[in-house]
This record gives sequence, C-alpha cells and structure tokens, in this order.
Amino acid sequence: IIFSLRIKTTRNDKSFQIGQIFYMKLLSRLILKLIGWKLDERVPETQRYVMIGYPHTSNWDFILGMMAKWAMGLPVNWVAKHSMFWGPFKPMFIAMGGVPLNREKTTGFIQKNVELFAQREHFILGLMPEGTRSKTNHWKTGFYHIAHGANVPIALAYMDYKNKVIGIGEVIETTGDIHADFETIKIFYQDKTG
Repeated sequence: IIFSLRIKTTRNDKSFQIGQIFYMKLLSRLILKLIGWKLDERVPETQRYVMIGYPHTSNWDFILGMMAKWAMGLPVNWVAKHSMFWGPFKPMFIAMGGVPLNREKTTGFIQKNVELFAQREHFILGLMPEGTRSKTNHWKTGFYHIAHGANVPIALAYMDYKNKVIGIGEVIETTGDIHADFETIKIFYQDKTG
C-alpha cells in the first residue's frame, strides 16, 4: 500500500515514480505467486473502459483486487461505498484510486461518469455490479449505462477462488440491448467461483 501512494519529494523526480511503480508491480506479482494465484492479463488495448468485477463475496476481494491492479499496472479508479472512506483510510483509499459513493445521496452518477470519459484520454472505471458482498439475485445496471453512454467497452474482471485465477477475461462492446448484453456477461461469469 505504501508504494501505491504518491510520495511527494522535494525534487520532481519522474524516475522515482517509475521505480515506485516498477517495484509495486514486482512485489504484487511476487505476493500473488507466493499465495498461489495466477493472473489472467487480457487487458484491453484501449485506455478507456468500464471494468466490472464479479463475483464479490469476501473482504479479501479488495486486497486481491488491489494486488492484481498493481501487478498489471492498471490505473483503475474504483468506486466503493462511502462508509469505507473514514479516518486514516480516506486519504489512503483515494490515493489508491478510490471514489466514495453515497448511494443515498448521489444523483447524476451515471451522467457524471459519462462526462469524465468524454473529458479524458485515459480513464478506467472499476465497479462491482452486485453493489454488495451479500448474495443478490440482480445486478445494478449503472455500469452498463455508463459504458453505453460513453461509448466505451466493458472489461470483465473476475476472481475465481476455486482455480485461484484473477484478472481480466473478455471485453464486450455494448449493443444497446441490455438484456442480450447481460446474457453475454452472465455466460462469461457462470463458471467463476467466489
């Protein structure tokens, strides 16, 4: 975690930042290997996409997800419930790419993110479509509407605890037919075990 934070130095030294990223990537890969996890690195060629993560069943998902993010060198901005961002964790999580979301107060979340995609050449937005670690029979559809509205693909990230594989699998383009696209996504995730 320390390596992921932007450390301000008195000299504006880009080589320090490059070295910091290199060592974080190396360390994350080593830790994942030591605990028996393999990386699936089918990273999209584009620099702008929505990445969803499924299944989300454990607090360990966050730790493993951050390790995979660092190991693959992905500058993902991830969204989580605002209650995670308290005390000393708030600046740390924000420095790690976290974006707090208050589900009770947030309005215009989809449109704000569509606009962010329009303004940036490089933007990866990570979301958990279940919106919770508890068992649920439905997904929130915001990720789909953001991707479709911004005309960017959806990268299907996953954690398969059974096979100890983590990473990005397929990438899909939205068609505007949410039901058909959700079926495609469902087929990809059907053999992934939380």
